[in-house]
Amino acid sequence: MKQFSLEVLYTIIGIGAASGIYLADRFLYLIADNGSYLYEYDIQNQKIATTVIFQHSDSGFIPKKKKPDFEAMAYYANKLYIFGSGSTKKRNLMLTIDFHSKEILATADMRPLYGAMQRLSGIESDDFNIEGVVFTGKKWLFFQRGNGPAGHNGIFTVIGDNLHEDANLTYRDYQLPDIDGVAATFTDAVQVGNQVYFLAAAENSASVFYDGEITGSSIGRLNLDTMDIEFIQQISATHKFEGITVASETADTISFVLCEDNDQKMSQSQVYRLTLTF
Repeated sequence: MKQFSLEVLYTIIGIGAASGIYLADRFLYLIADNGSYLYEYDIQNQKIATTVIFQHSDSGFIPKKKKPDFEAMAYYANKLYIFGSGSTKKRNLMLTIDFHSKEILATADMRPLYGAMQRLSGIESDDFNIEGVVFTGKKWLFFQRGNGPAGHNGIFTVIGDNLHEDANLTYRDYQLPDIDGVAATFTDAVQVGNQVYFLAAAENSASVFYDGEITGSSIGRLNLDTMDIEFIQQISATHKFEGITVASETADTISFVLCEDNDQKMSQSQVYRLTLTF
């Protein structure tokens, strides 16, 4: 990669702690790790619509101890797949949503698969934290964020389209470059052809539950065949980017839309455009 540019696109009022994003035409779809909604932001009219995806009293913002912690959202074949992080017993929900109607087609308890992941990798429950998922149609990639006490940063691969029956599961650990002396850890990913672009953030906290000082974010690229990292580049010294989706691609550039969790108790999120030039 030769260079990159990063710019603010939108400030969206009504969303806090954005953790997953998908762009389709003039609409942005977002989830928040403290929210009970699927948000649909109309870029042209600058309006936001919500669909309830988790029943909770009072409002869309859920207290930390009770939240399902929706951290990962993947799109494939007119379906959105939304995952809890698995970082506590209350955070193991998977939702399958029809992209057009926004109807919840299925809910699933991820504890059996998340438990198998922990046993295979040796990751203890207080280290386990899924923050990104990619579905290629043939395999699922689950990005484990290594912000727990032991710092296990890696990718679980599940072969097949069914996550809940006889999963063929493998795991690979990754060491990412530090940012200002703080370990960078996976926060999201998106497929582009035979490659996966991933985000990694550095947060000075040895906990999957509590936030810490943010020292920046990086973007990297993974080869889907070899599962090797082809490059990684720091893109910010202040932001914790937690969501990535493809905006456009040419022969020598690719643009993404990113969302961030700024760890502030406010109901607004900034959305950014990141352009990479090769």
